[in-house]
Amino acid sequence: MRAALPNISTVRRVTAALGILLVMSFPPRTRLWAAMALLTVCAIAGGACAGFLLGGWWVAQAGALAGAVTVVLSARITIWLCHLQSQDAWKSIVVGDGRAEGAAEMALWGAILYEAAAFPLAPGGVSTQERRSRRTIAYRMAAYDDLPRPVQVAAAEALDVIDQGQDRKQAQAAVTALSHAVRECRAGYVHIRDDQTS
Repeated sequence: MRAALPNISTVRRVTAALGILLVMSFPPRTRLWAAMALLTVCAIAGGACAGFLLGGWWVAQAGALAGAVTVVLSARITIWLCHLQSQDAWKSIVVGDGRAEGAAEMALWGAILYEAAAFPLAPGGVSTQERRSRRTIAYRMAAYDDLPRPVQVAAAEALDVIDQGQDRKQAQAAVTALSHAVRECRAGYVHIRDDQTS
């Protein structure tokens, strides 16, 4: 007797369904879980087959257990090695002093506000009392102990130029230099070893 050939439309439907399954992209987490499940099943089946060949059903159960334990221990060792590698990567990153960085930013803002009071856009736009108070605040921020030395020097120069009150462009250049000192300080605080700045 001859076997009946499948209908062509049935073959096309099955091929299309398999094609869809092959083309579907699963998230990496799902693929890893599926691979882990397949590896576990293969290890258990391999252990059971080896046990059965060596001594029957009781040894097959012991072989399956040995295969499962091997997979679990291998997974645990792999996780532990990944954890050690990530710890080494985190140790290669040096994080600086956020307090000093914040103090440098505040010194910059103090100088900017004092510059705005010293050189107002409209004549008489800032009262003498407001100018004095902004000057006091700017000097207090520039004298903060936790400021990095380059920022202290640049802040002192900027405040000295602003105090003279003669040239607006010179004051803007001094505040810009202070801004660059603050930025260089920030890049120096957080950097990756091996001379790679972040």
